[in-house]
Amino acid sequence: MELKVNALMIRAVDYGENDKILTLFSAENGKISAGIKGVKKAGAKLKFAAQPFCFAEYILSAKGGRYTVINASESESFYDLRCDINKFYAASSLCEAVSVLTFEEDAAPELFTLSLKTLSDMCTGDEGFALVSFLSRALALSGYGFSLGSCGVCGSPLDGGSVLKFDFGSGMFTCYNCSGGAGVSPGTYSCLKKALGQKGEASPDGVLRALRLLREYFAQKTDSRLNALSEYIRLLNS
Repeated sequence: MELKVNALMIRAVDYGENDKILTLFSAENGKISAGIKGVKKAGAKLKFAAQPFCFAEYILSAKGGRYTVINASESESFYDLRCDINKFYAASSLCEAVSVLTFEEDAAPELFTLSLKTLSDMCTGDEGFALVSFLSRALALSGYGFSLGSCGVCGSPLDGGSVLKFDFGSGMFTCYNCSGGAGVSPGTYSCLKKALGQKGEASPDGVLRALRLLREYFAQKTDSRLNALSEYIRLLNS
């Protein structure tokens, strides 16, 4: 039996001398694990299909509950993401997050569309803000969205002009005196608002701080650390 899927290559692990095991992400089938043979050889025909961030039509052969890539037709390589170390780690952070938030045979069309759009945005623009926007929206699609606009405790409007607090357990922003959560700078709050389509600004410092907050929030909600995100934050700090 063969399966044809339009998928994004989000992870590749070496297997044997010349093969790899790919994790593919598709809108209709969620995550798919598939072997691909001979792609570590210099002239391998399907070498492109195992490259980071490759978006292609993959043809998979199914046997004994396992998939093998037998052909592929590339739609978009997102090549620019592999030529800049900052963009590479930002895009790798997206792929790690997708891997955590998705499951095999579980359709995720909204997350799939968001992932492709974000990778395109990273190629041509500020990859840091694109990653803030992606993580904020991806968490919301997975049921881990956070509230903006009013204090989660007293209900007072939050204008973002002063230091606020964020409760990692509930995902609530609050007035500074209403919670025992972590302090959040005005720049962080403003960046997150802009990332979710509200009125705000995204300064370089705000983006960095927002990524730190999202890294910790993601870890608490999913019990998974995004190693590529930690490296990207380190690069922004250097």
